[in-house]
Amino acid sequence: MARKTYWADSYVEKKRDGKTAIDLIRPGQRVFIGSSCGEPQHLIRVLAENSSYFTDLEIVRLMSLETTPLTLIANKTDDQNINIRSFYLGSAKAKKIASNHRFITPINLSAVPRLFKSRLLPIHVALIQVSPPDDFGWMSLGVSVDITLAASQSADLVIAQVNPKMPRVLGRSFIHVNDVDIIVEYDEPILSVAEPPEMESANMIGKLIARLIEDGSTLHISPGATHQAILEALSTKNDLGIHTEYLTDGIMRLVSEGVVTNRKKRNKEGKLVASSAIGSENLYEFLHDNPSIDFQPSDYVNNPSIIALHNKMVSMTVGMVMDLTGQVAADALQYNHFTGVTGMLDFIRGSVLSPGGKSIIMLPSTSHQGKDSRIVPSLDDTAVVVPRADVHYVVSEYGVVNLFGKSFQERARAMVSLAHPDFRDELFQKAKAMGLISTRRTLTEAIHGVYPARLEEVREIDGEQVIIRPAKPVDERRIQEHFYNLSKDDVVSRFFHEKTAFAHSEMEGVSQVDYIKDLTILAVVGEVGFGRVVAVGEYLLEESTNAAEVAFSVSRDFQGKGLGKILMAKLALAARENGISGLMAYTSPQNQGMIRLFKTLPYKVRNTFESDMLEMRCRFDEPV
Repeated sequence: MARKTYWADSYVEKKRDGKTAIDLIRPGQRVFIGSSCGEPQHLIRVLAENSSYFTDLEIVRLMSLETTPLTLIANKTDDQNINIRSFYLGSAKAKKIASNHRFITPINLSAVPRLFKSRLLPIHVALIQVSPPDDFGWMSLGVSVDITLAASQSADLVIAQVNPKMPRVLGRSFIHVNDVDIIVEYDEPILSVAEPPEMESANMIGKLIARLIEDGSTLHISPGATHQAILEALSTKNDLGIHTEYLTDGIMRLVSEGVVTNRKKRNKEGKLVASSAIGSENLYEFLHDNPSIDFQPSDYVNNPSIIALHNKMVSMTVGMVMDLTGQVAADALQYNHFTGVTGMLDFIRGSVLSPGGKSIIMLPSTSHQGKDSRIVPSLDDTAVVVPRADVHYVVSEYGVVNLFGKSFQERARAMVSLAHPDFRDELFQKAKAMGLISTRRTLTEAIHGVYPARLEEVREIDGEQVIIRPAKPVDERRIQEHFYNLSKDDVVSRFFHEKTAFAHSEMEGVSQVDYIKDLTILAVVGEVGFGRVVAVGEYLLEESTNAAEVAFSVSRDFQGKGLGKILMAKLALAARENGISGLMAYTSPQNQGMIRLFKTLPYKVRNTFESDMLEMRCRFDEPV
């Protein structure tokens, strides 16, 4: 019977220098390289230095920043020495990626471990980086478990760079000394990634998505989201949980501020669950031996059925470009190369299956220089990462829309409303030319209006959340339904005559506002994109007097609950901010509700009678 070697003795026996270890690789083999910031830099440098001695090596990895440019070697030798296989689901539009797009293998990250374990794609050699062994011989894969664990478990030969600077991260992140063939000790800094540059558009997006995220939600946050945007969205929330692809410095700060507690996740409560980390040395120190951290491989973290188990799972991902039908292209850019694009679809599909879950795509309306629109008519020459049927919430700095269950016409109008005002007219005309919008449809000067998010507010009325917000072009149908559901008396009070039809041509005047000369404020209950309009308040500027006429309607089940007063105050505030001198209203002398509502304003009210109508006016420079 063979004597079993104590792991510590085995460790000593397996030690080699980098050159000797790399010399064990044979021509024609498939070599996996540890992912993201867990990349074994020393081993890759030695491999690159000796690349001329190899023939037909295939390098297998996730899309990488490439501290040592193996793709450059592959290009110089026309793939004869080294060929690359990069798992990546992005569009390959970025210049550095596009030049090497032949190396890309599109696949969802959740499926990669099965590819290795089934030997459909056999891994002959795995180059990984680990922490030093503990007292029991276990070494942690540290900041990169993702597909690295599956590769090391299924490889014929495992070469591990043991680095004292690699944090010991808990969870299914360990490999034993006995399961490693070669040990190369080498001390060097773990790859770190600077935080993405702050963008005002991203910060505005953060504010807009804040009301989409409820207390107790579990989050997946794309690294492409800037730190400030994350804080804007989440800093006031409570008991959030994390189940995400990458842990980042932004998530670490949310933990330190008590925003993230992981108490209400419903799956792995109390744990921050991820498969990798990218960020600063401070983040890596935070991860080391932290009992609240639970790193798992990608076939667990990215499994849509696991993602769906969580309470109120919210996926927050960043798009690069979207078209008018809702298709999404995504890319790894220089500052967010590890965006998890390969896992983007896994999280989007898993989150919407979660009870109360949401998928949110964050999309700045223009490129960094503001020269190009990120919303385009169609993605003709750009790979689609997220199909249109999987897209739900989309947020730009100009608003929030929900494309789920929407027709092409509704989607096109929604996407135009999210675009930068400079590009809306062109997009609207292209949509009509493509048959996405009826040729009879118009978009007035509202096309250039900037949605005033500052006027948004959430109120609780009789235990139900009511969102008070400015109207958008996509609200036309819901406003129609509101008017159709009014009682006959309420219709007469609002329009001064009996009315049984509310045509879209008329509703355009209510929903397509420029937010300055004409403004409509809605009260909405229910999910964003499917909510019911329960109250409408409007003002329209009379330019000759610089006064705005106001009008209101409130659904019968919400009358007497103060909604009219809330809308009146919002309209008055907006009118003052927009340089309007005062408000006026026409009503029947018998309409005591409207008369009382107008008199709630803190200004002197002047009444005059014209025929059988009462005209009320006030000026903002004449307070009571």
